[in-house]
Amino acid sequence: MDNNNNYEWAHKSVFVEQQTGMVAKKFFANVFLWMFVALSLSTVAALVISTSPAALGQLVNFETGQRTVLGYIAMFAPLGLVLLMGAGFSRLSYGALLGVFVLFSILLGVSLSFILLIYTAGSIVACFAAAAGIFGIMAVLGYTTDVDLSKFGPILMVGVAGLFIASIINLFLGSPTFSYVMSFFGVAIFTALTAYDVQKLKRIGAGIEENGDQMVATDAKKLAIMGALSLYLDFINIFLFLLRIFGSRR
Repeated sequence: MDNNNNYEWAHKSVFVEQQTGMVAKKFFANVFLWMFVALSLSTVAALVISTSPAALGQLVNFETGQRTVLGYIAMFAPLGLVLLMGAGFSRLSYGALLGVFVLFSILLGVSLSFILLIYTAGSIVACFAAAAGIFGIMAVLGYTTDVDLSKFGPILMVGVAGLFIASIINLFLGSPTFSYVMSFFGVAIFTALTAYDVQKLKRIGAGIEENGDQMVATDAKKLAIMGALSLYLDFINIFLFLLRIFGSRR
């Protein structure tokens, strides 16, 4: 009888050990799944718009080369949707949050369709591959390092705010040199942010694991979408800044 009890206890212990971390891993898998979905939607949207003269004509005036009102809306709408997702996280349902995320991905693809007309296909592919490599390395580093990266968060947030303000200023200045120099800072900041965000998401996943009884499944799904948004923005910004530095114009 004791032997049977010992066997059952050992069997249950092994089962529990195997299950430990499964919730956190599932959360992480969902984060990267939604990030891949967002990238796919943006890519398709960019390709559709860039290959349709009629659609492009709604976004840019071919005579002046300037964006139309609709073009400016497409450019700034993704930022508004990001702010909406952040501010409305607790109030939006999972379905609503997912809908905004999908709309954001499509609109960002529309706004990025111009790069397919400005840069050569070869340089776009090369910069995309380089961005993927940088992102992958930093993601692994952020997931495996024992160094607490949270202390760098405030510095990185200030850097992002500085980049945003500088970008707005350069919209009026139109300085290629200023944009070129700013791009190096952009690559550095979002490269570091990738590791920071991955470590933060790892801790969020661990928190969901520990508080599984109190954590509503819907909240975990919503957190996965927000995590995907963070990593998507890290990747796309690395790609765009690399393209500004190394991209070959048509």
